[in-house]
Amino acid sequence: MIGSKRSPLAWAVHLSVALLVILWTLPTAGLLISSLRDKDQLAVSGWWTALSTSSQNRQTRAAGPETQREENGKFVISGNVLEGDSAKVSAFGFNSREPAAFLPGSTATMNDGEQLTVQENGDYTIVSDTKMEGSRGQRIFFTASVPPRFTFDNYREVLNAEGIGQSFINSLTVAIPATIIPILVAAFAAYALAWMPFPGRSLLIAIVVGLLVVPLQMSLIPLLKLYNGVGAFLGVPAKTYVGIWLAHMGFGLPLAIYLLRNYMAGLPREIMESARVDGASDFEIFVKIILPLSFPALASFAIFQFLWTWNDLLVAMVFLGTGNNELVLTGRLVNLLGSRGGNWEILTASAFITIIVPLIVFFSLQRYLVRGLLAGSVKGG
Repeated sequence: MIGSKRSPLAWAVHLSVALLVILWTLPTAGLLISSLRDKDQLAVSGWWTALSTSSQNRQTRAAGPETQREENGKFVISGNVLEGDSAKVSAFGFNSREPAAFLPGSTATMNDGEQLTVQENGDYTIVSDTKMEGSRGQRIFFTASVPPRFTFDNYREVLNAEGIGQSFINSLTVAIPATIIPILVAAFAAYALAWMPFPGRSLLIAIVVGLLVVPLQMSLIPLLKLYNGVGAFLGVPAKTYVGIWLAHMGFGLPLAIYLLRNYMAGLPREIMESARVDGASDFEIFVKIILPLSFPALASFAIFQFLWTWNDLLVAMVFLGTGNNELVLTGRLVNLLGSRGGNWEILTASAFITIIVPLIVFFSLQRYLVRGLLAGSVKGG
């Protein structure tokens, strides 16, 4: 039927959503696959080649002349260039200018007359008519065809690094209270701005909306000076969890109040009026009626606040410090990467370890996310 056909606009919307989902999912899938790959393969090929055989150019040294033995009037040195690896040799050479000049199984005559043979399984022999001299073995260049390999070694290396456990606990100690405290404060403020008339309420709402556009970097230094001044006056140490909780609360309150106030203002007025007729106070209405009905908005903000505080590095370094006992997980992983150079296996495993906890929080509360955000963005009183 003509009426049941979707319009071109509907198809465009669906295709756009599908494209966005793919664009957001591919990096995460690539990160997971890369974190499980062998570090040698990860260094030379992308994650999309994880299921295909990769070629790696390698070099090794044959055993020294002291290992040679005499067979049928010839002097022979033998060994295996792969050293127990499951790869296969696809080409070899004895010169760095031509590292893949010979096919496996063929014999290469070197400059001093010695003959080098490398098999596909990595076995090699060096044969000479005269006794070989020298203190070092012959260099052998070869191309190895390596089958796909997956391992948990990258995760073991990161998780066994010194201080990772303590930093994980530090991140939880920061993120959980820094998520709960702003929600509690914002919920009370949002109820007052939505249902309790008082002079200056509209001005306060305008100030809250204005604070949404204040960047964190602009307010970080003034807030730190204020906190240090109050701490010095009260004799409180500067680098404490209380400080970072208060900092995250200050940065998160404008968005929390804005979302919750708009959501609460859209709740049916008849419910509150009936409760007041029955003698309920504002506190009882807030606790027994408003909070249960506002759970979608509370969950929506909890997701954003937890993601921000868990992944934060700047505020944690400023208000908590960079000592071994205070460093959060993101800071610890940055230090680990700095000490290991540019190892991709450390980077991918660290990144995926960091997002595990936020993923658990998101998927636990995601059913409330859209409902809470939509209600909080379009309703108002």
